[in-house]
Amino acid sequence: MDGEETGAHPPVRVERRPVDEAESRRANGPDWDRYADEYQATHGEFLGDAGFVWGPEGLREEEAGVLGDVADRDVLEVGSGAGQCSRWIREQGGRPVGLDLSYRQLQHSRRLDQETGTVVPSVLGTATHLPFADDSFDVVFSSFGALQFVSDIDVAVAETARVLRPGGRFAFSITHPTRWMFPDDPGEGGLLASQSYWDRTPYVEVDDATGLVAYVEHHRTLGDWVALLAGQGFVITDLLEPEWPEGHERTWGGWSAVRGRLTPGTAIFGATLR
Repeated sequence: MDGEETGAHPPVRVERRPVDEAESRRANGPDWDRYADEYQATHGEFLGDAGFVWGPEGLREEEAGVLGDVADRDVLEVGSGAGQCSRWIREQGGRPVGLDLSYRQLQHSRRLDQETGTVVPSVLGTATHLPFADDSFDVVFSSFGALQFVSDIDVAVAETARVLRPGGRFAFSITHPTRWMFPDDPGEGGLLASQSYWDRTPYVEVDDATGLVAYVEHHRTLGDWVALLAGQGFVITDLLEPEWPEGHERTWGGWSAVRGRLTPGTAIFGATLR
């Protein structure tokens, strides 16, 4: 699917089959550890050392304004990677904390802390078990972070609601759910619908050598996300579907100008906790 490039993976076979939370976590943590160096080398300049990009289209939070004013706010980034977004939050006067499943990504965050002088406290953890007290944050966000790699998504959304203060903001970007109808091809082959939008069976890559699951991505429809958020007391205030900018010729996995000019590749949700 559209989660990331697969060049850093061992030889794999692709399957569509049920995968639980434990198996998802065992696959995706080591996968991101393997892929982190390539990811930062390939995309670091585009993301910026202290920049908030919501997706491959290049929409930035200073344009989108989904989080609202973050100055003097306690902010949690779930799936923080090297902390680029959180570093931007700190520069706006917020108090960010990063959380990621990948130890190697957090090492890159520490490297950028040292290089930029803008330090973001970060912890190793999962979206389904946030190591923070109730009512700890004013904002929780995830920019193409953990959520589409989580099997127990209802638990992850409940954990977000738990650590947010009443009236707090939750925002996240994911592969646009309609992309699951199409092959993960940045060319014209990626414009032909070939599978059901309503098929929620996870996308799985299995290591040919070991038979172990090496990568997992989970699909939910737009309606699923509405129900998940509403069920935990969130009021949805934003659903952005960034258009592909003119002159933007960057290819990122399955995202490209060829596809992006015709179909949405990213969905950005913003919600407030009642």
